[in-house]
Amino acid sequence: QVQLVESGGGLVQPGGSLRLSCAASGSIFSVNAMGWYRQAPGKQRELVATITSGDNTDYVDDVKGRFTISRDNAKNTVYLQMTSLEPEDTAVYYCNAHIKPFSWFLGEQNYWGQGTQVTVSS
Repeated sequence: QVQLVESGGGLVQPGGSLRLSCAASGSIFSVNAMGWYRQAPGKQRELVATITSGDNTDYVDDVKGRFTISRDNAKNTVYLQMTSLEPEDTAVYYCNAHIKPFSWFLGEQNYWGQGTQVTVSS
């Protein structure tokens, strides 16, 4: 019943901005660490940014100073504010979350969003 739904991807020019959202829904007891991954054509998937339940954040070097990850715990949503976008940022972006379902029998599990395309091109 738990799912992550992403939105906010699209086509932008270099130097532009984009805000990605990922909302968790379903029978959720708690949402713990959340993050964003991306995969560009011909490249391996990489972890872009993470945020813990205590709002500790971490970023891959390539996006430091340009991207900001945040979360709204009341909405079970994680965001990725992307600024000063570069062509190298073009990729499919996937959100990820460690979620404890509202269940006596299931422990914390890892969930993925469906992916959203970000294209940076002039």
